[in-house]
Amino acid sequence: MKRHEARTLEEVRGDRVEIVVDVGEGVQRFEVIASKAGRRVEVSSGRSIIEVSEVTRTGRAVRSARFMASRVVAVVEHPVDAGPD
Repeated sequence: MKRHEARTLEEVRGDRVEIVVDVGEGVQRFEVIASKAGRRVEVSSGRSIIEVSEVTRTGRAVRSARFMASRVVAVVEHPVDAGPD
């Protein structure tokens, strides 16, 4: 990891991703939040699925949400600010 990419435990806490999905009669908003220090939120996409997972330091998914890519309107990532150096 490069020096400017390093994060402390407090900085990782609070990462979140918002997913906006078309539900037919409008849109619905979902959030996946890194609930504990040391966890992060990762987004991956496959053929027709977008998966958002809360992941531990070791890379194990704690919880995940899957959405049909054709219904997803927006995926907004909100990383924690790095703060002053």
